Amino acid sequence: MAQQRTARIEARIAPEAMAVVKRAAEIQGRSVSDFVVAAAQEAAHRTIEETSLIRPTEAIRTAPQGLPRPTRAADHELIRRRGGRGPGAADWSLSGSLHRD
Repeated sequence: MAQQRTARIEARIAPEAMAVVKRAAEIQGRSVSDFVVAAAQEAAHRTIEETSLIRPTEAIRTAPQGLPRPTRAADHELIRRRGGRGPGAADWSLSGSLHRD
């Protein structure tokens, strides 16, 4: 059963554009109204689908880049777990900065 059409759309259109729409509707054997509604629905579905595909990409683009730098406490914990063996004579952190207590 076809859906009942109760909502309305009004639009102003240039005469040249109307002629193109009428011609396309005739080619498909539809009324101008049917043609315009079908074209609008197709464009709406395509837009929604494209937006769904873009969103994950947008999430990746806006995600924070890289890992946070280790804290001084994390550096000391690593040294403790390694049995006091640090990366060298000085207490160099994993982030590349020199700590002097």
